[in-house]
Amino acid sequence: MRIEIWLPLIVLAADRITKELSLRLPPEGLVLIPGVLGLRYVRNRGIAFSLLSGVPWLPAILSLLIIIAGILFLRSKKPRGWARIGLLLMLGGALGNLLDRLFRGFVPDMIETLFIPFPVFNVADISLTAGCTLVILSLLFRSQDFPN
Repeated sequence: MRIEIWLPLIVLAADRITKELSLRLPPEGLVLIPGVLGLRYVRNRGIAFSLLSGVPWLPAILSLLIIIAGILFLRSKKPRGWARIGLLLMLGGALGNLLDRLFRGFVPDMIETLFIPFPVFNVADISLTAGCTLVILSLLFRSQDFPN
């Protein structure tokens, strides 16, 4: 099976599993590494950092547009290397959060940093962030990843 299929599916599976497990967390959360990392179930009705929480349909539409744009970009530009992996990670993360928005009306978040005040996040968010980072690094240092 090609990377185009399995990488987003792995991200999606890991995201689904961790979100389902997060439903079983105690209400006060759970400390994994004292002062560093914890788990706490939160319902995010917006997008990154709970932006657009008051407009419930907009995050789902934005997610869908990002997914469509990513697929079209992958098919037309055929990026390679880091850029391709980054876009596939972003696709898997966007799909995970879109499914939650469509079927739950919110995105479950559960990973909490305890050493700095930062919004609670999930596996899909990590995948989106890692994917964006790889695409940016590729644009800056690996122009060969974007053939003309």
